[in-house]
Amino acid sequence: MKNYHFRVLLFGLSSLLFYTACEHQEHHHDLGTYQATQPVRKDTTTLKEYVCQIRSHQHIELRALERGYLQDIYVDEGKRVKKGQLMFRIMPLVYQAEVQKAEAEAKFVEVEYLNTKQLAEQNIVSQSELALAKAKLEKAKAELALAKTHLNFTEIRAPFDGIMGRFNVRLGSLVEEGELLTTLSDNSKVWVYFNVPEAEYLDFFGANQKNNLPKVQLQMANRQLFDQLGTIETIEADFNNETGNIAFRATFANPQGLLRHGETGNILMPVALKNVLLIPQKATFEILGKKYVFVIGANNMVTMREITVSGEMPHLFVVANGLQDNEKILIEGLRKVKNGDVVKYTLVPMSRILAELNRLHAE
Repeated sequence: MKNYHFRVLLFGLSSLLFYTACEHQEHHHDLGTYQATQPVRKDTTTLKEYVCQIRSHQHIELRALERGYLQDIYVDEGKRVKKGQLMFRIMPLVYQAEVQKAEAEAKFVEVEYLNTKQLAEQNIVSQSELALAKAKLEKAKAELALAKTHLNFTEIRAPFDGIMGRFNVRLGSLVEEGELLTTLSDNSKVWVYFNVPEAEYLDFFGANQKNNLPKVQLQMANRQLFDQLGTIETIEADFNNETGNIAFRATFANPQGLLRHGETGNILMPVALKNVLLIPQKATFEILGKKYVFVIGANNMVTMREITVSGEMPHLFVVANGLQDNEKILIEGLRKVKNGDVVKYTLVPMSRILAELNRLHAE
């Protein structure tokens, strides 16, 4: 019985030693060789993104100038019109009658004036009577011109080339003087408004000359870039005290008419960065909204470290805190290693990584 217990004890100790050896071997398994790099410090440019609103550089309301029934509509919603093109006609019968009446009165007064003029030349009537007849003629002509103006007001014509908006009235509607008929937009170029915080406004003018502002890009609602560059032309005079922002206005040519009044998007404005620390985005991973990298330390041991990102550009992050220039970070195998692992690595120059990223971005 004693020999039996001894053999059982010996077997247990052997199993424990074998398991411990296997566990030790598993913890130090070969992780392979991964690529690493060192951050680079340099001057660069990043794109700052601002929510924007797109407005036609000419966008007006078309309203009825006279009261009456809408007799004719010559255009359609969303269609292009030319300057001077007839769009609406309000029933002109009353105004035509007023023009005819004014024309008749003007002719009658003109005859009276001519007769008085002949009599004045023969010294039959005084010069004062001639002046009075002339004044009556001028008044009649003015009333005729006014009647014609009211008649012209029954025709609504396009004041410039543009695109028709939605109709607020329909054929046969009784419209009042001043009632909104529709809108008209000239989209040949657009004004894009976006708000800039005070600190960024100061940084912007610290890095740019007022008369040589950088071009900006427009990212449309589908995340595609508009094919024209914009120019910052106007900055409002005052900051909004509630938001701390000031409004910028950029102008974009719109030759194909793709942009319409009321659209939204994002302005991408270049911002110059001096002597900043750059790392590849693929060298980072995120936990609970915070960004981390694996730093390679003494004896090739990796340590997980939190970093603070102050800027972003295609495939790159600008690091504000958490890394030093001469430290090495993993750029692959981030899902395979863990804090405290010892790794083998190949150091890849950041210049080579930047060249490859620029090539991918260009494609």
